[in-house]
Amino acid sequence: MLTLNVYNRQGDSVGTVEVDPDEFGGTINKQLLHDVVIMHLANQRAGTHSTLRRGEVAGSTKKLFRQKGTGNARSGPRRTNKRRGGGTAKGPKPRDYEYHMPKKAVRAATRMAILSKFQDNEAVIIDDLNLTEVKTKQMAGLLKALKLQGTTCLVGTKEYDKKVYLSSRNIPEVEVMPTSQFNAYTVLRQKRLLLTRAALEELRQGAVAKKKAEAK
Repeated sequence: MLTLNVYNRQGDSVGTVEVDPDEFGGTINKQLLHDVVIMHLANQRAGTHSTLRRGEVAGSTKKLFRQKGTGNARSGPRRTNKRRGGGTAKGPKPRDYEYHMPKKAVRAATRMAILSKFQDNEAVIIDDLNLTEVKTKQMAGLLKALKLQGTTCLVGTKEYDKKVYLSSRNIPEVEVMPTSQFNAYTVLRQKRLLLTRAALEELRQGAVAKKKAEAK
């Protein structure tokens, strides 16, 4: 069992919570995590890169000078990729990089990513995040009290919290999202993970339910 400390908004410990690693898969498959993260990165690519081939650049297709007798190296048309301003040999063209892995593998990778945060002591559990008003200063003070200031941080809530989202969007490298939107890439991209107690319970229940559904 993993024992995680629970803090209040002032940064004081108010208890502990135990997490069973088996709820999140028990073990971490680094190769699977790598494959899923690469998939997410590939799916974000626009694929709009484009270069001009020798048949697409402007210029005559006539051979510049005869093959022999000029004292120069033999040369083809001005469009050749051997000359400045010519076409690009085997350059990239627009393409779609999107692909998808099996859903079970993606869900398992998400659970493993969360478990890795728990095992590496990179997760912080807070009792609640009930902000009194939309104030960036208030959220920044909370992160400072929890010693999360100046580092990349993913803030997970049970459901969309407008006050927390608006109070955090101007803080660099801090991202807020409900746990239902977690994936392996979003969890691993940020160095630290801040979860409310309710969000942690939501993750545990969701992980157990998905494992049972996949086992059928």
